[in-house]
Amino acid sequence: MEPNEEALQRAISTIAQSDPLIKLLQQVSLRKMEPTDAGLRAITVSWLATYQKVVEVGRLSKQDLRRIDPNPRLAVLIERGVLPGDHGAITSLRASFETAFQRAAE
Repeated sequence: MEPNEEALQRAISTIAQSDPLIKLLQQVSLRKMEPTDAGLRAITVSWLATYQKVVEVGRLSKQDLRRIDPNPRLAVLIERGVLPGDHGAITSLRASFETAFQRAAE
């Protein structure tokens, strides 16, 4: 495996490890948990911080960054009402992603 591929796989693994979307949003869909649940928010904000750290220190290429683009996941969180679009964790992750993308090599 090439060094860039290893970095990408490490990034994906780190992000997936604490990803709340699969399990916790299913609980929201089943109405077993409210989207505004404090625990869900805390887990989500923590996960967004992990995601941001991966984006900032991963030194990934533009192609790699496209593969871990947070915007689709952020859209789901906003759509489900877990966090508002202007929440600090969301705006911070989006800004970090855009900065990393602009600085990344092709």
